[in-house]
Amino acid sequence: MNLRELQYLVAIDEELHFNKAAERCFVSQPTLSGQLKKLEQELNVVLVERNTRHVVMTEVGAVIAESARKVLFEINNIRDIAATFQDPMVGDLNVGLIPTVAPYLLPFIMPAMRAQYPGMKLWLHEYQTSVLLEKLKRAELDFLILALPVDTDEFSQLSLFEEAFELAVPAQLADKALFKQSSIKLEDLANQEMLLLEEGHCLRGQALDVCFMAGATESSGFHASSLETLRHMVGEGLGMTLIPELAVPVKQSKQDDIRYIPFESPVPGREIGLLYRKGSYRETAFMNIQTLIQSAVRERIKSAV
Repeated sequence: MNLRELQYLVAIDEELHFNKAAERCFVSQPTLSGQLKKLEQELNVVLVERNTRHVVMTEVGAVIAESARKVLFEINNIRDIAATFQDPMVGDLNVGLIPTVAPYLLPFIMPAMRAQYPGMKLWLHEYQTSVLLEKLKRAELDFLILALPVDTDEFSQLSLFEEAFELAVPAQLADKALFKQSSIKLEDLANQEMLLLEEGHCLRGQALDVCFMAGATESSGFHASSLETLRHMVGEGLGMTLIPELAVPVKQSKQDDIRYIPFESPVPGREIGLLYRKGSYRETAFMNIQTLIQSAVRERIKSAV
């Protein structure tokens, strides 16, 4: 048994297609099939049922593939540990991000990461907070970028930046006295109805807190699955919502179908942080990434002023 055979087995388990698994492993389909057959003979079990139409993992095949996945993870971990002790900013890192941060933060931090740390490769994974925390606990991810606070003390955290909320209103409401102003107060939202995200998004809870403080209510007719869906609904004139600062377009024109209005003090917002397992050997890398993100966010906010 060798690592290459384990890699082939994991690829088949995840692709459930011999040609796709072979392409993923950069080998021919006969080579992959031959190595799988060799592994089955060595273990004296059938790992994969295959016919002309379907590829199905046997029960024992699925269990062994999961163990193989863990072995390959630990092998890569050993390589990363060795590389990290030579240079903490070299190697692969699996990072998890919440959906209301990933599309707006990544475009301007990834170029900076590639330029400043060319030896580091980030693998990006987008999930809601509860899924991210479980994957971090199981060591499937190395660190998370998400909204703080998090209801657990089993991880270490670094603060990245504070992100203000702005009120997004349909352009056709801009002529109303309340929305003509250059800024708005929380109490101005009293009795207003707000469009919010569906259950599971941490931004929904944060927006509900703002609604509670302001005396606003939640729109019961629609819950969005993403921030971009919310934005679309506002643009269609179906209501107003809260948009995090990084998701607000840097350049706006009078032709835009949405107007973004900042809040006066006290400004509602959220804290975005970096979470990782306590005692992680990559802690130095996380601190360097923290510094890079903080600098990139400052430049992004400055360009929007």
